Amino acid sequence: MSRLYRIVIPFILKPLSVPGYPFMTLEFKNVVKRVGADIHIYDTSVEFKEEEFNILLGTTLAGKTTLMQLMAGLEKPTSGEIWFNGRDVTNVSVQKRNVSMVHQTFINYPNFNVFENIASPLRVAGVAKSEITIRVEQVADLLKLSPMLGRKPSELSGGQQQRTALARALVKDADMVLLDEPLANLDYKLREELRDELPRLFKGRGCTVVYATSEPAEALLLGGYTATVHEGRISQFGKTPEVYRQPANLRTARVFSDPPINAAAVQKQAGRFALNERVSWPANGRHADMPDGTYMMAIRPHHIAPVAHGANTVDVEGTVLVTELSGSESVVHFDIDDQTWISQAHGIHPLEIGARAQFHLDIGGAMFFDLDDKLVVA
Repeated sequence: MSRLYRIVIPFILKPLSVPGYPFMTLEFKNVVKRVGADIHIYDTSVEFKEEEFNILLGTTLAGKTTLMQLMAGLEKPTSGEIWFNGRDVTNVSVQKRNVSMVHQTFINYPNFNVFENIASPLRVAGVAKSEITIRVEQVADLLKLSPMLGRKPSELSGGQQQRTALARALVKDADMVLLDEPLANLDYKLREELRDELPRLFKGRGCTVVYATSEPAEALLLGGYTATVHEGRISQFGKTPEVYRQPANLRTARVFSDPPINAAAVQKQAGRFALNERVSWPANGRHADMPDGTYMMAIRPHHIAPVAHGANTVDVEGTVLVTELSGSESVVHFDIDDQTWISQAHGIHPLEIGARAQFHLDIGGAMFFDLDDKLVVA
């Protein structure tokens, strides 16, 4: 692959993308991955964005790691093609791809100090010693590792070890960087710091970055583009805020909600919605023009509260099943007609388990899907 469009020295302080040259596009074309009789990745066609954070959002075992292994060349698709930078790399070995991968488990060489760990991919590539020193010192400064360059991994905290792994991915000047839940094992404060830093660290590097997470809040904080992954399928791909606010289907809305989104069948008839015989409300605003019929209404837990806020609310009554109280919010699981609902509200709302309690649904935050699982109104 030609590298004339890259500025190599200094790596960290200048962007690598040069106008007029091709982008580092990564594209799946009808990719399927089978293992024996099981399908791990169903027919997938998607083009990831260069110069943006590309997020794979899904629960454990949804297929995120398998997708990354296919991107890296660690796994080969059963059928379909993978294209990178305008070239079919489906059968190109991982050794011949310029890829960096960071896992949630710290992977550093225990007998090397921090400097040597960061420098290792540059030494393998035959980079000159003087350039190695410049690039390692620059990335170490960015990741606040300069005072630790002489230490061994056993002398570092967990956060410092993960920063070392990230520094190695940055310094390599890889065309593709794959981050597989890299912050999962870090403490809360460090995770917050790195979430803020990561998009900035990779901005202007001229590489494709893919980041896997199981946390919807993390995807929203990182921004960029998000692919929602569910049981081996990408249900939607687009700008992260748009996927969150306008999920194409209920499957996507479920992936992009924590705590789990509430969903229930409702009937629309003669200008009103009915949840059951006791609960109904007028179809106003953007809901007024929906045709009569049956819909799945989905509403995120933060749109349901034990205390009414505003006029556009619908009152429901349920039996309290579980309460989770923290210093700033209350999460309550309650039962309506043998279906569990979840409320997430600011403040402390102590409710007795087994008691009947009233909850208020902010219908302005509701989404409606047709029986073919397509978004009608959000």
